[in-house]
Amino acid sequence: MNKKSLLALALLAAAGLSQAQAQDTLKKIKDSGSVTMGVRESSGSLSYTLGDGKYVGYHVEICQKVLADVQKALGLAKLDVKYQPVTSQNRIPLVQNGTVDIECGSTTNNAARQKDVAFAVTTFVEEVRIAVKGSSGITSIAQLNGKNVATTTGTTSVQLLRKHERATGVDFKEVFGKDHADSFLLLESGRADAFVMDGAILAGNIAKAKTPADFKIVGEVLSVEPIAIMIRKDDPAFKKVVDDSIIAQMKSGDIAKTWSKWFEQPIPPTNTKVGMPANENTKNAWAHPNDKPAEDYAKK
Repeated sequence: MNKKSLLALALLAAAGLSQAQAQDTLKKIKDSGSVTMGVRESSGSLSYTLGDGKYVGYHVEICQKVLADVQKALGLAKLDVKYQPVTSQNRIPLVQNGTVDIECGSTTNNAARQKDVAFAVTTFVEEVRIAVKGSSGITSIAQLNGKNVATTTGTTSVQLLRKHERATGVDFKEVFGKDHADSFLLLESGRADAFVMDGAILAGNIAKAKTPADFKIVGEVLSVEPIAIMIRKDDPAFKKVVDDSIIAQMKSGDIAKTWSKWFEQPIPPTNTKVGMPANENTKNAWAHPNDKPAEDYAKK
């Protein structure tokens, strides 16, 4: 057998091994009796911390119900759910390397990310917007010329702003927060004139601000993006259990109740309402479950 054939066999074996490893999530959970959920510390009402290792939010609650169904499917008397905080920068590597089994934050499902990870069916269709102080007078993209615009490291929002047709000729400076709370603090403290991010994250951070009435979400919708729970790639058995649980929540109306709880009712720690009803794109995703990437939405 020549060197090329040996190399080809080695590559095939390595591919098979990595695929076998990737398909072991259910076995890993069953063998260890534990599962690790990736959570965010400040992703608005989707996923945030109350301190002392306690994480709550719309996606956290959906994932808790998913993991209860995983426990049932595996016949486990007990399942230890561990919470691992992730950031925009490290969430994908931590899912890929097995540190996190299911990521329940605020991740956009797009074609580039689908090369590295898989996504469950879409649970929320986001609209990227701009948050400003009401006193700034800023109401549109054009007024960001010469301004400082905050965004969170590892996210796509400012790229979307730069690509927007109404941003042509608009010159602004990016300032980066390490997480969404840090980015909002840049706006709150006056170091940024605007914060560009998913509307739910903006609304959630405004609701938790010292004086929520000081802030507004303004301007054009920069993009429409499907937000979904992220899992390892090439793991159809785990994806099916996750999808089946979420689809059951959609069909029963439970997911709409979970949305209302976190976006339309007072939430901890301040018992403030975010006041954000589900948009039509989100309702449509609940009615027609799918895992289409953001690029499919852009085609419409």
